[in-house]
Amino acid sequence: MNYHDLQYKYPSKRTLVYGTKGMVATSQPLAAQAGLDIIKRGGNAVDAAIATAACLTVVEPTSNGIGGDAFAIVWMKDKIYGLNSSGKAPENISIEKLKAQGYETIPKHGMIPVTVPGAPGAWAALSEKFGNLTLKECLEPAIAYAKEGFPVSPITAKYWESAFEVYKRTFKGEEFNNWFNTFAPKNRAPKPGEIWSSPDHAKTLELIGDSNANEFYHGSLADKIHDFSKQHKGYLNKSDLERFKPEWIEPVKMNYKGYDVWELPPNGQGIIALMALNILQHQTLESRDSERTVHHQIEAMKLAFEDGKKYITDPDFMKVSTDELLSYEYGKKRSEEIGEKAQLPKAGKPESSGTVYLATADGEGNMVSFIQSNYMGFGSGVVIPGTGIGLQNRGHNFSLNPEDHNALAPGKRTYHTIIPGFLSKDGRALGPFGVMGGFMQPQGHMQVINNLLDFNLNPQEALDAPRWQWIQEKTVEVEIGTPKFIFEHLQRRGHQVEWAKDSGSFGRGQIILKNGETLIGATEPRTDGMVAAW
Repeated sequence: MNYHDLQYKYPSKRTLVYGTKGMVATSQPLAAQAGLDIIKRGGNAVDAAIATAACLTVVEPTSNGIGGDAFAIVWMKDKIYGLNSSGKAPENISIEKLKAQGYETIPKHGMIPVTVPGAPGAWAALSEKFGNLTLKECLEPAIAYAKEGFPVSPITAKYWESAFEVYKRTFKGEEFNNWFNTFAPKNRAPKPGEIWSSPDHAKTLELIGDSNANEFYHGSLADKIHDFSKQHKGYLNKSDLERFKPEWIEPVKMNYKGYDVWELPPNGQGIIALMALNILQHQTLESRDSERTVHHQIEAMKLAFEDGKKYITDPDFMKVSTDELLSYEYGKKRSEEIGEKAQLPKAGKPESSGTVYLATADGEGNMVSFIQSNYMGFGSGVVIPGTGIGLQNRGHNFSLNPEDHNALAPGKRTYHTIIPGFLSKDGRALGPFGVMGGFMQPQGHMQVINNLLDFNLNPQEALDAPRWQWIQEKTVEVEIGTPKFIFEHLQRRGHQVEWAKDSGSFGRGQIILKNGETLIGATEPRTDGMVAAW
């Protein structure tokens, strides 16, 4: 792929960014700069990823936090690695207990949906295995921003305000008081450009850095999480934190148009993007702005999502293998189900024979695709007093139907939305890519890959181009900027098409690709993002 001479088809205020010695792309400029500073201090791409991720817990708390989960794909010395640092459900929780409390579904907020946070463990595991610098050194920029404060960026302020308005109406219990004390100390969300700080957050990051995250899972921070959980009738215990260990795993790939597209296996939903590409490889895609192309993309994604929603869960509990879901034969079979009209998707039966995003690269050819999240913005709405730790609510994705593949069980990991992606060719790394945004993520991954590989767009164009989003059944939302004739043709094919009110739910992505010795970076027009290059 040579993008240097391509002309822009989708105008943007952003341009491609080039570098050779290092690059960091993420959704917040201060975090991107912090990661690049770490490379300049002698850190590698992994050190930069840790520093950027930790900074994002401070400067973009609307999307992630210390109490969230994380996943990573690492290309280090010409070898690829995967890290699953998602936490499990508490050992003391069960479907029966929740139903006895009157729950038919797992609530979104409070202590009940809280699973073991994996993000601090991810930072420590990455640092220990690959880092040039210590974890403490990598966390220094985040500690400084938390302690001294930083000016809140515009899009972050928008989501902060939106969350505050919702929480003000809906949060009633005492367990939510510290969220307001921490994130709305003036009884409002901070304005764009207003300085916000969190000294408690800084102290927690210092403890994590000094102890290589041991304080979070075995020490004083674990005690505080345990005590608050017990006080507010949660199920998370210190013993759950003590049992947690990030897991090094093999990424899975699918060869598409001669390129290897890499995702992590379940419990993440990354294989949905691969399943959709596996279906599409049996179709002939015309130009990007073709209603037939968009129709086939949507139908392929619907089929892949239905399979994913049925089968993806903790791999220790899966009844269908990743290999079966990604087999060439199954992709061909599902492709043959696509007709000329929109269909109500159903899960298939494979035959037996698996959010903030950042991308980093250094001058030695090492690269990281990293993603972490609390889920649904600020997560559970629970902040542990004196720590700045906002806990995730990943347990909300569990089902309380014992027959479902993703049914809640003690010590089980749930279906997870956050997914890092990576692209390579003929054993050579091209680079990391990702698109944040809940269930939009595999849809964004597929559309970005189609834009890059099928339609020959450069990385910035691939992110700028208008997107569609399958919602449910035959309902599809399309972004403003989508040609009107596509909207109308999709309607004629039976899709229930709606114009999106804004672009907030269509993902916020970044890409870094290597072209010879040159690093090429791009970031979303839908976010405050920045590509910092050296």
